[in-house]
Amino acid sequence: MLVSGRRRLLTALLQAQKQPFQPRRDMRLVQFQAPHLAGPHLGLELGSGGGIVDLNAFDPTLPTTMTQFLEQGEATLSVARRALAAQLPLLPRSEVTLLAPVTRPDKVVCVGMNYADHCKEQNVPVPKEPIIFSKFASSIVGPYDEILLPPESQEVDWEVELAVVIGKKGKHIQATDAMAHVAGFTVAHDVSARDWQVRRNGKQWLLGKTFDTFCPLGPALVTKDSVADPHNLNICCRVNGEVVQSSNTSQMVFKTEQLIAWVSQFVTLYPGDIFLTGTPPGVGMFRKPPVFLKKGDEVQCEIEELGVLVNKVA
Repeated sequence: MLVSGRRRLLTALLQAQKQPFQPRRDMRLVQFQAPHLAGPHLGLELGSGGGIVDLNAFDPTLPTTMTQFLEQGEATLSVARRALAAQLPLLPRSEVTLLAPVTRPDKVVCVGMNYADHCKEQNVPVPKEPIIFSKFASSIVGPYDEILLPPESQEVDWEVELAVVIGKKGKHIQATDAMAHVAGFTVAHDVSARDWQVRRNGKQWLLGKTFDTFCPLGPALVTKDSVADPHNLNICCRVNGEVVQSSNTSQMVFKTEQLIAWVSQFVTLYPGDIFLTGTPPGVGMFRKPPVFLKKGDEVQCEIEELGVLVNKVA
């Protein structure tokens, strides 16, 4: 019996060696440009930091912007799934420039004080309703673009955030239906000029949040079916290699479904709209003494399963 068991084990091992290893292929949608291409293209990133499949070369009828791609829903997603399953030639990362996965959304919805540990850091109560503000779409830059320090501010701060990208139009969306309106998730950096956020402009947050380059996004839009649990992801920010924020999206006070239900009471959500869902503790303004970004700094914002932004400060 022992010899027979060993033979079965050996046979199983030999059969396994004959089978090619098929790594899990998550859907990681990107916008990119390359010197040999006319204008931006849509692509698939094969693994975090991997090569790029040119979706527009695979199917020239596909749109070339993410917003148009999302507007067409299942029709375009099915093409992307076929491309992901095929063994297609890859463009090396060294030959492409990744843009933000969404570049001109109808709106960028932001949520304040949405991490329980961030509220504790400020010694303020956890909000009973979502605190909503906005950034202009003109603040969006790519995952490796520079953050430009505006001469109008001396207190530019970091905030790593989970971003939710809307995939389906809706108004008055129920929380139980909200995930049907989500295309996927990406990493965001809610760069913030604290002097303008908390002391200027009547203490309205908008101007302090929306300087040009104040919303790095990317590197990829990871579709919702590729993320095990968006509310249980490690999230961190590093400045010059030092960890300054480290938490988990489980600390979010209002989860994705609640935020979509809340905001869609007031406005219609469109494909490509972006939700920045709040930041964990560790921001510069609450350090003693406060610390702010300066020219030459490098900020890395990373979320488990989604990827990492790397932005130099200039």
